[in-house]
Amino acid sequence: MQVNENLVKSIIANKIGVSENEITNATKLVADLGADSLDVVEISMALEREYNVTLSEDETAKVVTVGDIIAAINSHLN
Repeated sequence: MQVNENLVKSIIANKIGVSENEITNATKLVADLGADSLDVVEISMALEREYNVTLSEDETAKVVTVGDIIAAINSHLN
């Protein structure tokens, strides 16, 4: 099973209030989208529920880009 990137982008867009068109794998959650640390945690939690995985605090702390969070989830799915 692999992460559905469009679903991830949709969840991020809904949590932060931006258009999905603004989001790519290289998009930085904080610098580009204006997310704060609580937003990143909420996004992580929503994706954990969606994919039935648990990310450690260390993994969540290392998330900078959308691609980072996709990679973190994929590492638990494989």
